[in-house]
Amino acid sequence: MIYAIILILAYLLGSIPSGLIVGKLFYGIDIRQHGSGNLGATNSFRTLGKKAGIAVTIADILKGTLATLLPILFGVPLEHFHPLLVGLIAVIGHMFPIFAGFRGGKAVATSGGVILAYSPILFLFVIIVFLVSLKISKYVSLSSIIAGIAAIVYSFVDMLIQQDWPLFVVVFALGFFVIYRHRANIKRIREKTEPKVKWI
Repeated sequence: MIYAIILILAYLLGSIPSGLIVGKLFYGIDIRQHGSGNLGATNSFRTLGKKAGIAVTIADILKGTLATLLPILFGVPLEHFHPLLVGLIAVIGHMFPIFAGFRGGKAVATSGGVILAYSPILFLFVIIVFLVSLKISKYVSLSSIIAGIAAIVYSFVDMLIQQDWPLFVVVFALGFFVIYRHRANIKRIREKTEPKVKWI
């Protein structure tokens, strides 16, 4: 029973539409009706500005982190219930939020939050890869995809060394989500119609 409660809580945490809440509460704007129509941090930056974008990014990261830590908070032995599984459920909630008509974000920030809870070193590595890629390309979407691929490679090497196969399996799934949900962005990059950032 406790396992089911944790999974439900993880999904509900992931379903909290940070971008929608910040937009409506502080700006009177439904960001689903602006920009890309996405509820994630990138559209929050474009639609609401830097401060709102940062707030949404942090909130989306933290809900992934908190969800991943739920087994610990509930005192569940980790060998019986892997926290990464719980984090994965939160990411699914972020992508398909019950509180926002099942139209959510692209899984980048919340996936980062899951990784932060389980492997801070991997999280730092992914952030560095993302920022370097963003500095070079100016594309948030492309940088997110590259960071996802880098995370998969890192976790694969870690699996070979540390035998941490759950990390590889979950990171592979998260990376797949990120790449798949950016398929429209990939098309726009090819057509050179994808917006570039100007602040880095």
